[in-house]
Amino acid sequence: MSLPKPPLRDLEKAFGYTFQDAERCEQALTHRSASAQHNERLEFLGDSVLGIIVSEALFEKFPKIDEGDLSRMRATLVCGRNLAKIAQRFELGKYLVLGPGEMKSGGHRRESILADAMEALLGAMYLESDLQTCRKVVLSWFAEQLKNIQPGAGHKDPKTRLQEFLQAKQKQLPVYDVVTIQGQAHNQRFTVSCTVELLAEPVLGSGTSRRKAEQQAAAQTLTLLQEQQETNHVG
Repeated sequence: MSLPKPPLRDLEKAFGYTFQDAERCEQALTHRSASAQHNERLEFLGDSVLGIIVSEALFEKFPKIDEGDLSRMRATLVCGRNLAKIAQRFELGKYLVLGPGEMKSGGHRRESILADAMEALLGAMYLESDLQTCRKVVLSWFAEQLKNIQPGAGHKDPKTRLQEFLQAKQKQLPVYDVVTIQGQAHNQRFTVSCTVELLAEPVLGSGTSRRKAEQQAAAQTLTLLQEQQETNHVG
């Protein structure tokens, strides 16, 4: 038997916003495994809102930095792993609505699910407020990181880091293939495979865009390769 969920007001206090539409907030917390009324459309919207707010903040903070560095810094801030860390600060996993399979497999701790829910909550907030309200909340999440972030080569997304890992070993570059696209326009789920010669099987990633799915597949592939490398060194 699952434990009762804590009241949403506790999440809202940590999150920095009180929702007027409780049903939409609940939908933002609902994974596709639990209901047809899940959070992926809200995630799609929240992803765009997040991108514009963080882009604007970086644009204003670094008036002389070129587009390439701005893009890499934005990718560092809005990547799934970083969003999941913010979600963990809010103990967001306790509020997620998951299907039985995801509950058993620890979905409330999975980075991709936590990150998606963060974007969905932002999408829900945007629909009932405005961009200025969202900006205030989002900038509070990233305040410390925005204060400390600096341009440089350290801001690389998973696909770039995987490519560099393979190049350092003089291996072929990864191959990404779309395995499935589920759902209608603006409510699609992409599953992408990442194939590298150092692993026997392709690694799958999923997301509400091909870009997100590829980044997730790359991140998981890189983790497996690094674990394999560590095991070989120990052996």
